[in-house]
Amino acid sequence: MRARAATVGDLEDVFRGLSKRMSDEYVAAGKDSKSAYDNLMMNLKEGRAHALVEGDRTVAIIAWHEHADAADTLFAAREDFFNASTVRFCKRHIRHVQALAGNLPIHSRSWLDRPEVTKWFRVIGYIDRGRENGATLFELRRLPTAERPGTMPTPPSSEAEPARPPAGAEHLLVGTKRDRRLIVVAGRRGT
Repeated sequence: MRARAATVGDLEDVFRGLSKRMSDEYVAAGKDSKSAYDNLMMNLKEGRAHALVEGDRTVAIIAWHEHADAADTLFAAREDFFNASTVRFCKRHIRHVQALAGNLPIHSRSWLDRPEVTKWFRVIGYIDRGRENGATLFELRRLPTAERPGTMPTPPSSEAEPARPPAGAEHLLVGTKRDRRLIVVAGRRGT
């Protein structure tokens, strides 16, 4: 599985095969699939949505938006997204989303009381923050600086200069060949 910037086509593909559990979640939240689609589309157009792709098929869309103290997630998926390997992938990917959101805590919500959902959030690293507006609020706490993807601990010297990319570098890839993470340097994007 891999993640990439989502396209309108990705969003349409996921909603053409939207899982029943996602439709049920939207209804429990007091929304419908059209409303969820519109919210995801708005974040996609603002560059805050990723397609989660298995092989050549988009199986899910995750989007986020920041506010004062956290980044809230929005989500849509096909039924074949929900398995153990995708949960493991999401454990890594949500930290990438968190880095893109400035290391804010990540808030995700579930309106349905499903034990497997609570288990998945716990495996990914979220903590249950209780009920909020009829939903269970799950929070992924911010990482300490030394643990953030693409960062290094600050040396104890007060005159230490921050690490700089090599001259002419447009981007850095962090991670293994199989699990590449994009780091944006000087406002330029690479893959």
